[in-house]
Amino acid sequence: MNKIVFTSIIVALLAAVSIWQLWWAPAPAQWNSSQLALIRSLSLSALPPLPSDPSNAVADSEAAAELGHQLFFDTRLSDKSNVSCATCHQPENYFADNLPLAVGESVGPRHTPSLVGLSYSPWFYWDGRKDSQWAQALAPLEASHEHNFDRTRLARLIQRDPVLSSKYEAVFGPLPEIPIESASPVTHEAARQAWQSLDPTQQDEINRVFSNAGKALAAYQRKLMPGRTRFDDYADAVQANSSAKSDLLSTAERSGLALFIDKAQCIDCHNGPLLSNHEFHNTGILSVSGQLPSMGRFDGIRQARDDAFNCLSPYSDAAASQCMELRFARDSNDLVGAHKTPTLRNVAATAPYMHGGQIATLADVLQHYNDAPVSMLSHNEAKPLGLRSAELRQLEAFLRTLTAPLATDPRWLSAPHLEE
Repeated sequence: MNKIVFTSIIVALLAAVSIWQLWWAPAPAQWNSSQLALIRSLSLSALPPLPSDPSNAVADSEAAAELGHQLFFDTRLSDKSNVSCATCHQPENYFADNLPLAVGESVGPRHTPSLVGLSYSPWFYWDGRKDSQWAQALAPLEASHEHNFDRTRLARLIQRDPVLSSKYEAVFGPLPEIPIESASPVTHEAARQAWQSLDPTQQDEINRVFSNAGKALAAYQRKLMPGRTRFDDYADAVQANSSAKSDLLSTAERSGLALFIDKAQCIDCHNGPLLSNHEFHNTGILSVSGQLPSMGRFDGIRQARDDAFNCLSPYSDAAASQCMELRFARDSNDLVGAHKTPTLRNVAATAPYMHGGQIATLADVLQHYNDAPVSMLSHNEAKPLGLRSAELRQLEAFLRTLTAPLATDPRWLSAPHLEE
């Protein structure tokens, strides 16, 4: 073979190897101590017991969860008896709905987030405008685009239905007399006028039944827990130095994990066993089509403080000293456009993504963070990552290891039998 030709072949082969190394970064042969600590922190094995909710005295009551289970699947809790909580929070879809925007009585302004593991969060809704899971459960019932119901109709339904009334009174005691069919301080004009016709004691009694229904719904939702994934098994095997670990994740998936905890900076916000810091960030997401850009947490914290059912309200079971999150929540201009960090557990099964379902696929999400475009409001906290196409694919491969069936008794995952 001609020496020049031979040399050219060698140069070409070396270049090919260099290109392969550039585009297909190998997975670490062995994790160092810092990497092992980060991987350990993400494992479901590190998830602490579910925190108590001092604002909800029945948060861990089985009887309250039974009532909440009944209410969650009941379409009668809507104006046309066609919408339940499960209409948008579908058990078969990890308690999300795979739609860009939620659809109840009409199309809403926000994407439906999963409820799985949500009980660990101190804030609810994309903008954190509710500070407890029971307070969050109340708002959709009276929202015109969701259930389009009202608190008095809910109290009357519980009072008149023998199953609901029996379950309610077993948890909360006797139901009050409800003197009117429909009334609410926050829905349509006729309901607001009817509300004003009630005396303060009657209003308080209806609010009490309403808030108790929310507490029962929250007790049920605390049952919705994520299950162990291939990543969790791998993380635990790595910690134990088990020989089985090499079979649990592919080379691409391990490379994606390495990127996740380092170069891609995902772990900065998606940390802990639920892969969320439960905080709020502006990451330059475009506004929902046809809507003005969302002010996000900037408005959300103000709404939480003004909420009639917040931790400091008379309907909360907490002492003021137990409402630390609400009392000392950060409130500053850099929260403009900031939205809550969602969990990444089951992320591959819960598309589309972001607060308005603006991004359709995982690949598109990763490309968004790789580019880090200028934010429409305030500033984008994320900075361009400069990841190569192969690295983005590896990162996506890792994210797809985070899906698993729920660690929830199957009886909670479908509508209860009428005789329950």
